[in-house]
Amino acid sequence: MDLSLKSDPQRRAGASEQVDRAVPGAFTHSTLQVGTMASGQPIALPLLVAKGRAEGPVLWLNGAVHGDEINGILAISDFMAGLDCNELAGTVVATPISNPTALDARRKRVPQDEQDLDQSFPGHDAGMLSQLLAHAVFDGIRQTADVVVNFHTMNPLFSSMPYAVYKDAGDGAPAEEDILAAVAQFSPFVACRMSVASAAELPGDNAGSLDYQCLKLGKLAFMVELGAGSRQQPDCIRSGVDGLERLAAYLRMTPGHVTTPGPVCRVTRRTHVFSRQGGFFRQHAAAGTTLPAGKPLGLVQDVAGRTIETITFAQDVQVIGVRNDPVVHSGDRVGFVGLEWDDWHGR
Repeated sequence: MDLSLKSDPQRRAGASEQVDRAVPGAFTHSTLQVGTMASGQPIALPLLVAKGRAEGPVLWLNGAVHGDEINGILAISDFMAGLDCNELAGTVVATPISNPTALDARRKRVPQDEQDLDQSFPGHDAGMLSQLLAHAVFDGIRQTADVVVNFHTMNPLFSSMPYAVYKDAGDGAPAEEDILAAVAQFSPFVACRMSVASAAELPGDNAGSLDYQCLKLGKLAFMVELGAGSRQQPDCIRSGVDGLERLAAYLRMTPGHVTTPGPVCRVTRRTHVFSRQGGFFRQHAAAGTTLPAGKPLGLVQDVAGRTIETITFAQDVQVIGVRNDPVVHSGDRVGFVGLEWDDWHGR
């Protein structure tokens, strides 16, 4: 008796194959098979495809690249559920949970290799699990997508208003004007232009982010940050759905009215803010506001209630995010602020 396992081409079909064979006018829910656990349980990504009857662009939505970032999953789900494929021009593809083992473990990073999935693109088809996951998503995007929206949230310890981030990808990438015109559909508090070479932004391989790698291929791509992690926030989810509905209309994929968005506050320099003293951070400023020079972002107090550090700035700043968890040690992040900005008014 031959007990060897036979591969199943249908089960192993990649994203581009599944998108190509999707039926016009129909919605499909399938999976991208990536591998297996030691128990034999599959490691797979949900794949949602809404294919219109008319020709049009391919809009790809990605969520939960970090497993503790929930709002984007629910925004994608609600948006996809509201689409009418008979009126859709083009195709909407979604990988709402691109980091499934991290989601199931309620963690940011891939638990099997402790890597940051959003620093692992374009991935590899014969590497660590983080590379396998990145490859499964990116290979489909590379072959099919025109526009990519990558949903994130801020650290669970912080609060923030919905905002956007787009990378400076140099020659060959879509024009900044085109990126901002798409970003503006989400009415973000700020849209942050980020250089992947800036050590002041985030440690690690920021050139391995999904949106940056898409831009390098000439695809229009950006990040939308929907509130805070590890919990659902209905207002932020609704903001994401509204933005996707406006974006679909802007791309002429749906028959909805194309709105003219207001000006976008474009942040061109931002920084993390760290506590020098350990203690209890008492938040004074709210996320999504402009903090005047000299006014406190917050105070660090000792257990006796004495102020041991006051965090202020010599200039006005945009408060992108502020820490809610009061327990801080020296070197902990307590804020994320914009230092330089202007208003983009569109074309």
